[in-house]
Amino acid sequence: MLLSIGLILLISLSLNAIFIKLKIPGLIAFIIAGIVLGPSVLNLIDPNIIIISADLREIALIVILLRVGLTLDLNDLKKVGRPAILLSFIPATVEILFIGFVSPLIFDISLIEGFILGSIVAAVSPAVVVPRMIGYIEKKLGTNKQIPQLILAGSSIDDIYCIVMFTIFLGIYQTNTFNALSIVLLPVSIITSLILGILIGLVLVKVFKKIHMRDTVKVLVVFGLAFFLMVFEDLIVDYFTISGLLAVIALAGTILKTYPILAKRLTVKFSKIWVAAELMLFVLVGAVVEVSVLKTAGLLAVALVFASLSVRMIAVILSVSKTNLNSKEKLFTCISYLPKATVQAAIGAIPLALGMPAGSLILTISVLSIFISAPLGAIGMDRLNKKLLTTETTV
Repeated sequence: MLLSIGLILLISLSLNAIFIKLKIPGLIAFIIAGIVLGPSVLNLIDPNIIIISADLREIALIVILLRVGLTLDLNDLKKVGRPAILLSFIPATVEILFIGFVSPLIFDISLIEGFILGSIVAAVSPAVVVPRMIGYIEKKLGTNKQIPQLILAGSSIDDIYCIVMFTIFLGIYQTNTFNALSIVLLPVSIITSLILGILIGLVLVKVFKKIHMRDTVKVLVVFGLAFFLMVFEDLIVDYFTISGLLAVIALAGTILKTYPILAKRLTVKFSKIWVAAELMLFVLVGAVVEVSVLKTAGLLAVALVFASLSVRMIAVILSVSKTNLNSKEKLFTCISYLPKATVQAAIGAIPLALGMPAGSLILTISVLSIFISAPLGAIGMDRLNKKLLTTETTV
């Protein structure tokens, strides 16, 4: 296992350095490293690492969601208002419907497998979007109209929404029945998840204020509670559905609201942790990709991804149509909503792990969506942010 980890680190970081010079997101280098080192090519990754890869991917997702919660100021969210709510579900819903209905027409998959694929591919990438929006907020770029806050809030909820829809569609596939009650109870589940995260966050802040401990220890405590929330979701799933990921965001957001100084320090810590988490997340998703399926999917899969991105951009424009954003700012919002990566890497392999007939194809298209959209979104934001957004001036 040590040899595998050593190879993962050295090859991934080397490729990452090359890709950064080429202005290509490093996560693409990590996926390529995973494919090359994985069972489909050189088979140099220890099978034990592949076995626990799902847990490692979930840990990486928790890290990025904690960063979201520690950064997303509720006051900014209130100022953004309606467009943030629309962006949180309209683009994703449109893309899920498009992929859900179109994919069975061009691939040998069922309708429900198409919707499972759509719910995976539709999610915006926190790995690409969150660090950039945090940077824009710090630089006061676009903050005069709360554009980074708008994108940060909308895309974060978009991820949770897609994960919840994925869970619903997966449940329909496994039971071969549609439970309308799960749709009705969805708002209750969301509210319960938020309340649970807020309550734990309030208790945690009181503990941190009364008991002195190093920030590193606080990070470990937050991690422990986040893991507990994820396990708790699984423990009560037969009785009531909650979103552990949504509760994690609420926990971190409560720390920001009630103890902002600590939130700022923890954000720095989690930013450093993300360096390792991001590497393992994308290397491991690359490792489980079957190259043969990637070749078989071919141009049809590429066409599906580009078509779904086009549909998503139209939905984003509609979501911000009645706002004070000008055409340049609306274009920037569209570009920011293009990249896919984190959620696709975290849950794209689940259908395959469950033995779903279309599992390999779903994973392949999920990875393709990362390869296509992550560079488009990342390069677009990096090259055009100063041309499309204005810097807030202070008097």
